[in-house]
Parts: sequence; structure tokens; C-alpha cells
Amino acid sequence: MVERLARTSYRLRRRVVVGWVVFLVALMVIGGVFGGEVHNNFTLPDAESQDASDLLEAGGFPGQGGDTGQIVFAADAGLEDEAVRSTVEDLVAEVRDEVPKVQVVSPYDEEARGQQIAPGGKVGYAEVQFGAGTSFDDAVALAEDVTTVRDDFGDPKGVQIELGGQFFQEQAPFSSEGIGFLAAIVILLIAFGSVLAMGLPLLTALFGILSGMAIVGLFMHVFDVPEFAPAVVAMIAIGVGIDYALFIVTRYRKELAAGRTPEGAVVRSLSTAGRAVLFAGTTVVIAMLGLLVFPTAVTQSLAITISAGVLMVMIGSLTLLPALLGFAGHNIDKLSIHRKTHVARTGEASMWFRWSRIIQRRPWPAAIGGLAVLVLLAVPMFSMRLGFGDQGNRPEDDTTRKAYDLIADAFGPGFNGPLILALDLPGSDAEDKAVGDTVVAALNDDDGVAQVVGPFPNEDHTVAFMRVDPKTSPQDVETGHLVHRLRDDIAPSAVAGTSAEVLVGGAPAGVIDFAEFQATRLPIFIGVVLLLSFLLLMAVFRSVLVPLKAVVMNMLSIGAAYGVIVALFQKGWGASALGIGKEGPIEAWAPMMLFAIIFGLSMDYEVFLLTRITEEYNRSGDNAVAVADGLARTARLITAAAAIMFCVFGGFFLSADRALQLFGTGLAVAVLVDATIVRLVLVPATMELLGDRNWWLPAWLDRVLPRIDVEGPPEEPEPVASGEPVPVP
Repeated sequence: MVERLARTSYRLRRRVVVGWVVFLVALMVIGGVFGGEVHNNFTLPDAESQDASDLLEAGGFPGQGGDTGQIVFAADAGLEDEAVRSTVEDLVAEVRDEVPKVQVVSPYDEEARGQQIAPGGKVGYAEVQFGAGTSFDDAVALAEDVTTVRDDFGDPKGVQIELGGQFFQEQAPFSSEGIGFLAAIVILLIAFGSVLAMGLPLLTALFGILSGMAIVGLFMHVFDVPEFAPAVVAMIAIGVGIDYALFIVTRYRKELAAGRTPEGAVVRSLSTAGRAVLFAGTTVVIAMLGLLVFPTAVTQSLAITISAGVLMVMIGSLTLLPALLGFAGHNIDKLSIHRKTHVARTGEASMWFRWSRIIQRRPWPAAIGGLAVLVLLAVPMFSMRLGFGDQGNRPEDDTTRKAYDLIADAFGPGFNGPLILALDLPGSDAEDKAVGDTVVAALNDDDGVAQVVGPFPNEDHTVAFMRVDPKTSPQDVETGHLVHRLRDDIAPSAVAGTSAEVLVGGAPAGVIDFAEFQATRLPIFIGVVLLLSFLLLMAVFRSVLVPLKAVVMNMLSIGAAYGVIVALFQKGWGASALGIGKEGPIEAWAPMMLFAIIFGLSMDYEVFLLTRITEEYNRSGDNAVAVADGLARTARLITAAAAIMFCVFGGFFLSADRALQLFGTGLAVAVLVDATIVRLVLVPATMELLGDRNWWLPAWLDRVLPRIDVEGPPEEPEPVASGEPVPVP
């Protein structure tokens, strides 16, 4: 099938390229007209925080269902000072006039209930309500309008004005994706030495990425896609798209150098490297779609959108790239930056062959040393705490971080993340008041509660809500302990003997519910993926120990990535020097997504390297030579591919979004570790120690396992090409 696809794409190359252009333009037009909007839906089914939100909405508290922001004011003279009050009221009036689609509650309004000016009177805030049902994109646009009004208002003397909330976050003035793409250009130019050879992988990846992103836009009509999903999809698609095309173009140049015609080189490249790309891409897609077992909107939408992006770049590598190679023909090495095309040496003359021999002469020190480095990097992983970052984790010069700190210092750390208690009342005025008083008294007796505001019943006295400010910040461990005490002890005891019910909601409770849900299911997901990967690799390489070793090493790479992000983002080790904001919990969705993506991508390098080693072992029967020769033939390409992925993923470290910083760092570290310590140290060392036992497979298992051919049919000699054999249709 792959051979027929390659030959058809080559011979009908004009039609294939035109078809891709038409397909891409059509997708982008349709996406522009019918594309949806992003939605940050981190809710869980059957979670108490969600039940509390639903009860309040049904009880007639729409203000509790919409997103909010703050305009924070700080003045040494105090907010009751006549000049300060005039400044605050003037700005609030301008926002109301210029941005009528938002509701602004001034700290002086009766609706504020005196709760929007801190004790001491020097800090207060106006609440900006975007309204229930406002989409994320609309809220961002409205926040930009509010920001414009604030900027035009100027800086009144004696009054500091900051904007708080996720919609007011300042964005980076550059594209992280663009940085990764520029790095890929440089690496490919160095690796190929030819502008044309460098451009083909980039062009192919670009077509796949743009089409994948357009499809993601259409998915937004069906799924609640979070605002960071397009950037994550672009990150993954750029990395895998360039890598897949790199493998095929490298093989094409090798086949041309061996004397094949351009058509023969294209067909042979797709039947070998193309099969590996198909295998690797399918593995990534399957790993991502495995996340659909998690019944959360953010997880499922990320799984589907990333799968769509990877699928499109894989299809582009198997159809568009052969067509482009047909146009390039023998000119693939034209526009060279070297005077003479250089073909990398393999065999005993290769630096990588000699490196493998060095490792194989002292396998125990190499294996122990490599393992020690990975274990050391992974140690912080064991203290990982899941949650979500907020404006308190932003850089110190960000206006939302300044607003967050002003609120925390003036009102208390827990004011930035209050708990919202929803009370399902019995319906009797006397009994309702008794229930409310009992709950308030029980809350005030807890050492973790700073203040209780409410209860505020609805008109029918069927539902009421209370605001509970913890003494600790939303991300503090003690806030989580308070949530559990409220749910397990305080609330049930306070309403015992009545028909009332108390549900604990609010942002901190929702984060805890989501994090605990993910944490309980992550081991199951990892176990299933490991088992399936082991069986798949065992079928490919006809061995028990080779896939077992591969699975263990991939886990070590992932553990190292986890350890590094915990050290940087949770513990804050070196965070200030690297420009990372305040430390906080690891994004609850990140470990699961990192595992799925890293494991899928590592299969790419694993198959590429071990296939070469297996091929040489089957030919020579010499395990040591097979390992050294396999490393020599693949190390240069794997190093270039890993360098590209490292730069693409590492570029997101420069993002203003903490979630993207964390995610990109985890992927970059995993790729770096996998391509260096694992491939260059642990693989040759452990395979030398195991010797011929690497290839042990029980006879009964050999009969049961299906045979999966990744490298394609045996190579057939072809006469030296003298020109273009097939006219362009």
C-alpha cells in the first residue's frame, strides 16, 4: 500500500500539490466562517464543586456562574479620600460607558456590601462581571476593551491601578511557534547542507500544521477546546511534522546516492522510512485517543485536537512530500551551503560507531552512570502536587500578578480564591435561619477560615450561598485540607438532623476535584499504555527483553521530565534566574498529556534505532557489532530530529502562559534525555550486557505474536539513474 501511494504521489505530483493547496485553502475558509471559539471547561461529572455551581445557577444566582475580573486600586491616602474616590468613580464610569457589555460593581456600590474595600481602607477593587454564557474569546475581547480604557485613563497621582483575573493577563510579544520554526531551519540547513533539502520538510510540515489547525477550529463547534489547545497542537505538529519529513528526505538522498532514479528513490524511501513514519504517527494518534477514557472536557478535547494535528502532518509526509521530491529530483542537493555534498560516514569510520565501542568496552559504569543521572532528575517527581496555576504564578511585572499580590496583602491570601458554599435549604424561614447560623458558627470555629460572608438566600429561600475566605492561598496545601474538612466533617455536622444540604464549590474546590480525579486515573492509563507498547514492540522486534528494556527506559525519560518540571515550577529551584513566575502546583492535565505524547514520540526513535540494530543482528549474528552499526547509521539523524524537537518544544518556555511553559519544558527535557542519555549511553551499555539474550523469544510466543514489518521489503538493486524516467503529468 505504501509503495503504491508513493508511486502515485510521485507520478501525479502536480495534481497532488494542487489538491493539497485547494484542500488547505478550503479548510481555512471554512474554518474562518464556521470555526468555533475556545472554552475553558475544567468541570467534572459528579463532582461536588460542579453540583454546587449547578445548584446556585438553578437557585437564581447568575452572578455566581459568570467569569469575573477586578480593577484593583491602591492608595496610601485611602479609598475614602475625596480625590481618590473621585478617581475610582471616574474610571468605573468610563468603563461602564465604553464597555457596556460588562457589568462593573464599584467598591462604593451598595451591591458590593462593603466587601470590596480592605480593612485599613488603602486597597479596594471594582468587580468586572462578564456574565454567564460569555465565551472565552468574547471575554478576552471585552477585557482588552477594559484595558484600553484603563490605559487611556492614565496614571493618576497617588493611585495605583492594576487589572486582575485571567482575561487581563499580558501576552508575549512574539510567537513561541515561530522561534521553534526558525530553530528548525538552522538545524535542517546544518544537517542537510542544502537549502532545497532543508525547505522540503518545512514546507510539508507547514501544510500539515495549517490544515490540522483549521480542523481544530472546526472541532471547537463540537468540543470545549481550552484556550491553550491551539498552541499545544501547533507545538506537537511542528515537531513531529518536521521530524517525519526529515526521516523520509534523508532516506531519499541516501537512495539517490546509491544510484537509484528519483522515482525509485521516492518509492524506496516511503517503503522504509515512510513505513516507520506511518507506524510512529499511528502510535502517537492511538496513544492520544486513549485519553478519551477520561470523562473530562479538557482531556478529551486535547486528545482529539492533538490527534488531528499529528494525523494531518503524517498524511502530508506520505503524500505531499513524495510529490515535492518528484519536483526536486536530482536537484535535491542544489543550493548547497557546502562546496561539496557530504555523505555521513557509517560503519567503523563513523564517530558514533567508535562511541558505541567505547561504551561497550565499559558497559557497567556507563549503565550505572546513565541510570544514576535519570534517577537523580526524577527524584522531585515523587513530591508532585497537582492543581492549576493562577495569576499568583505570573511574572512579577505582570499587571495581574500585581493585582493578585495587592489583594492578597490587603484582604488575606485566601481572598483570591474563595470557597463558595451552596446551601439547599429546607424552605422554612426559621429553620433556614437556624441552619445558616449553625453553618456560620461551625465555619468560624475552624482555624483555616479567615472570614465568612453570608448566607445570602434567594427570593424563595430555597437556596443560599456563602463566601468562605481561607487563611491560606488557593494553591496552598492547607486550602485543600480545609475543603476536605468542610465536606467530610464541618458541613455534614452543621446540618445533621435537618433536610438541608451544604455543597462546597468555588475555584479551589473545583481544582481539587479535577486534580484528584486525574491523579486516581493516571496510573491506570500509564499501565495500559505500557502493556500495549510492550506487546507492540515485542511483535515488531521478536524479542522479550528488547521491548521490556525500551519500556523501562522510556519510563525513566518521562520520570526525568516530571522531575525537572516539579523542580522548576512547583519547588521553584532556579525559577527566578530562568524568568519563571512564582512556584505553584503542576497543571493537573499536564502529567497525563506529557506521558501520552512523550511515549508516542519516543516510539519513533525507538523503532528507527532498534530496527537497524535488529537488521544487522539478523545479518551478522554479532550482537556487539549490530548495536554499534545500528547506532552509527541512525545517531546523526536521531540527533538532528531530537535537536529540532528540543528547540520547538523549548521555544514554548518563552511563552507568557505558565501552562505552555511547563508543558514545553517537560517535552523538551524528555526529548533531550531520550536522545542523549538513553540512546547514546543506556541502549549500547544494556544491550552489550545482555548480549544474545536481547533476542530471546519463546517459540510458543513467536508462533502466537503477529508479525509487523516496519522496514518494508528487502532492498532490490536498481540500475544507476541517468535522467528523469517518468514525464510529469
